[in-house]
Amino acid sequence: MRRLMRTCLLLVAAMALPATVAAQDGIDTGDNAWILTSSALVLMMTGPGLALFYGGLVRKRNVLGTLMQSFAMMALMTLLWAVYGYSLAFAEGNAFIGGLEYLFLNGVGMEPNGSIPHLTFMVFQLMFAIITPALISGAFAERMKFSAMLLFMALWGTVVYFPMVHMVWGGGFMSGDGAIPCLDFAGGTVVHMSSGVAALVIALYIGRRRGFPSEAMRPHNLTLAFIGACLLWVGWFGFNAGSALAADGLAAAAFVNTHFAAAAAVVGWLIVEWLRDGKPSVLGGITGAVAGLVAVTPASGFVNAMDSILIGLVAGIVCYFAVAVVKAKFKYDDSLDAFGVHGVGGTVGALLTGLFAREAIGGATGLLEGNTGQFVNNALGSALTWVFSAVATFVILKIVDALVGVRVTAGDESIGLDISQHGEEAYN
Repeated sequence: MRRLMRTCLLLVAAMALPATVAAQDGIDTGDNAWILTSSALVLMMTGPGLALFYGGLVRKRNVLGTLMQSFAMMALMTLLWAVYGYSLAFAEGNAFIGGLEYLFLNGVGMEPNGSIPHLTFMVFQLMFAIITPALISGAFAERMKFSAMLLFMALWGTVVYFPMVHMVWGGGFMSGDGAIPCLDFAGGTVVHMSSGVAALVIALYIGRRRGFPSEAMRPHNLTLAFIGACLLWVGWFGFNAGSALAADGLAAAAFVNTHFAAAAAVVGWLIVEWLRDGKPSVLGGITGAVAGLVAVTPASGFVNAMDSILIGLVAGIVCYFAVAVVKAKFKYDDSLDAFGVHGVGGTVGALLTGLFAREAIGGATGLLEGNTGQFVNNALGSALTWVFSAVATFVILKIVDALVGVRVTAGDESIGLDISQHGEEAYN
């Protein structure tokens, strides 16, 4: 009986084999394994990475509310991406937005997309759609209604993020064959600049926290923020190296550049902080690391290791002054420096990509290799991203404010978002 059952199972397996092989035609299993792993790494950047990083930086009465903002994006953006987001981003469309070919993920299956299944490509890009709006939450920490946050993020993803993806990566006017081809390997314009500029607009619109800047608003738990920053650093390898969409030499270059830029940015930030303030802080070190990771994101697949070190150093220094000097001078309450790190860092990275891009790495040249036009295109693309994100964000805020109100009441802000928005306390 055992032999008979074994023989039957082998026959069934043999009959299924041709269909299995056919489904895998054109798929490189090594590439697929790497991109699936990268997808998990990028998701880890949002939860727990960004959630802990932001959660540790707020006051203790707002930690759960801050964690929940990142966590909610993991659910909300996934559903929007499945229903229409992926289609608007990557289906064939016009210069600004994709069509409806992939609505409800229609036609997105195991068929090859390059050397990986279409499903793998789709879910990898989803992880970017999750973290990008989550980055904005650092600007309005401790004072925005949860309902308003959900509505704003849904509209912002639809109006700003999905079209930005199409314009740069989906065949739009800022893609390789577009009218203004911009080099953006993993999201300098699409992710960091768009979210960073939105963060500045929302910080100015929603206003300062009660007591800012006269009242000290120190991080309640730098240990959590430190752990979150380390998780971001590790997850960023999936973010950048995964954007090669293959387990090849380009992925290795992006991986190395990511690490070197982060290390250089830590050194750049801490040197300036040490000279100016007298002590190198833990908060400064971890913020500098994120600034370097942001800046190298658009360049990671176009430059060499020494270029990435320069990019990191510049980003660490420039972002330090954006956070410690510019914000202090103008007194806008970008609570967790989403603009100072992501908006400024993303812009620095985009411009330096146009400067350093090397044909031997990613097949594109920058200003240093004689391609002035590429530097101009990246600068123009950055300016257009600033304008588009700023205007669209302001309009969306006005709509959300009219529908549900953006800011919590003074009483709710005083007791904290944990209790007022979620009815819970982080520390009992």
